[in-house]
Amino acid sequence: MDESGEAPHESPGFTRRKTVWFHHCDPAGIVFYPQYLLLVNEVLQDWFETGLNVGYAGLFAERRIGIPTVRLECDFLGPSRLGDTLDITLTVARLGKSSFELRYECAGTGQQDVRARFRAVLVTTSLDGHGPIPLPQDIRTAMERYL
Repeated sequence: MDESGEAPHESPGFTRRKTVWFHHCDPAGIVFYPQYLLLVNEVLQDWFETGLNVGYAGLFAERRIGIPTVRLECDFLGPSRLGDTLDITLTVARLGKSSFELRYECAGTGQQDVRARFRAVLVTTSLDGHGPIPLPQDIRTAMERYL
């Protein structure tokens, strides 16, 4: 793993290593499922910043572009516990005119130890008109590397 927290990977995906902390867990000592969504969203933001080289805050504040999630599917395959290390890998499954589909895989000690998978469809929208807009070309080009 390098200084940025990027875990080694062989796929075209963007991988970040995350530690399961106390605040992620329920009284049973396993990750409370909504906390996975927060972890996945952190990976999304980091992907924009370091993987795509697109300022995440600037996307909203300067470019006035929103990227709401319009569809989300989750499969929870095994428990993650306090102190576990997870490699969360994001890949692009599809690029449309205004939408894009992302896949996330959360793995424990190895690629065979998959704890959760997520499929998310996001849409680029105008924060001024609140309707869909075409995916900007610079972002589309950057995302193509992760298909």
